[in-house]
Formats: sequence, C-alpha cells, structure tokens
Amino acid sequence: QVHLVESGGGLVQAGGSLRLSCAASGRTFSTHSMGWFRQAPGKDREFVAAITWSVPRPYYADSVKGRCTISRDNAKNTVYLQMNSLKPEDTANYYCAATPRQYDLGNTAGYGYWGQGTQVTVSS
Repeated sequence: QVHLVESGGGLVQAGGSLRLSCAASGRTFSTHSMGWFRQAPGKDREFVAAITWSVPRPYYADSVKGRCTISRDNAKNTVYLQMNSLKPEDTANYYCAATPRQYDLGNTAGYGYWGQGTQVTVSS
C-alpha cells in the first residue's frame, strides 16, 4: 500500500513559480514510479510529469516541458514538481500517483495509488 499526500498548491500570478510536494507512506516508495497529473474543471485528467524509480528518469508533457522539473528523494519518500513560468492554463487540481511500472507513465490507467490533490490557481 502507498498513501500519497500532496501539498504546495496555491494562488500565484502568471509568470510565478510553485513547488508541489507529494509525501508517500509505506516502504515501497523507492520501487514505484511517480507521476503528476492535473485536472481542470470540465476537463479530463491529463499527464504532467513522471519519474521512474530504478534509475530516475523524468518524462514531461509537451505543455510543461522546459517549465517544470520533477524530482524524487527516496530518503524522504517524497516527489516534487517545480513549476516555473506558470500560465493561467496551468490552473487545475494537481494529483500525484504511484505505479510499480516504468513504462507508459503518461497513462492514468497504470497508476494504482492516487493522492487527494492540491489546487493550483494562476491568475493573469
């Protein structure tokens, strides 16, 4: 079992930055790939970024590439999403998720564990 709790969301002006954190419980964090997804009202949940667990390798959606950095600290059981140059279209509820897989990480169906989400609002 992996229990996930996100934090770090908030209200920020366009061009600003936020750092999201996702703390995981359980001893299996180090053998799970971690993903960040987001969902805006009326829209499907979409992939933002992911990082594998064996040799940490990041993956990003085209919409955030160059503006976001995903990282993980296995000693702290935490995954981070640093978001820079935020845009109003980044406004959404951001969720972290965990999967033992190291492939197809952009697909929500592969993740068995999800947090409750943290709201990010970017004002123009």
